Amino acid sequence: MQLKDLKIIVTGGAQGMGAHFAQRIHEAGGQVAVGDVNEEKLAALPAGIHRRKLDVSNEQDVTDFVQWAHGAMGGLNGLINNAGILRDALLVKKDRTTGQVKKLSTADWNAVIGVNLTGATLMVREVVTKMVETDQRPGVIVNMSSAARHGNRGQSNYVSAKAALAANTVTWSREFAPFGIRVGAVAPGMIETPMTQGMNQKARDALVAAIPVGRIGEPEDIWQAVKFIVECDYFNGRTIDVDGGHNF
Repeated sequence: MQLKDLKIIVTGGAQGMGAHFAQRIHEAGGQVAVGDVNEEKLAALPAGIHRRKLDVSNEQDVTDFVQWAHGAMGGLNGLINNAGILRDALLVKKDRTTGQVKKLSTADWNAVIGVNLTGATLMVREVVTKMVETDQRPGVIVNMSSAARHGNRGQSNYVSAKAALAANTVTWSREFAPFGIRVGAVAPGMIETPMTQGMNQKARDALVAAIPVGRIGEPEDIWQAVKFIVECDYFNGRTIDVDGGHNF
């Protein structure tokens, strides 16, 4: 597929990587419908980019957004499943001073799974339903997994969601092949976004020091992988790690 032919949804697209993806597709002549919970950031997107509030963890929101996006763009042939949140904590932690034992809260588990996995799955389901109903082909889905999907301390919820997305990229590529829809995934390492900018500086420095290429990634680094998946019609069912060689 060519970027100029895209009529694509980008979730979590009000800032960070999602906003960068939307901007690049818009610049290439494609149509983009951006969804995000942050209405203030949505309003700041460039003219010509469709935008509407979207909570991917809300099933009705997802259904309504996909219907709206299809109408706004006069069709729908793609999805970049980018929306995600962090609620990091050890599953079980013992305070070294007080001896108090703390647990990852069920609320934090459910919040991350709700957005990063259930929400992503709902988006795929509704987008593909619309594409099949309208016999739209070819089509492409790009899931945003993570290099942390193999396991990362303090991220049981996040790892579970991102590992499942990578696995379902294979599942969905096989299920949707008869409809002419490809599915790929990108697994970013540490990327310069508002999410990572809020990290503890000491922890951030330690992580950057462990990246063999010697720097934190930029949204453009991830965009190159997304662009490849969109444009390479022989790519399907695989996850591309873009992490500077960082071994989580």
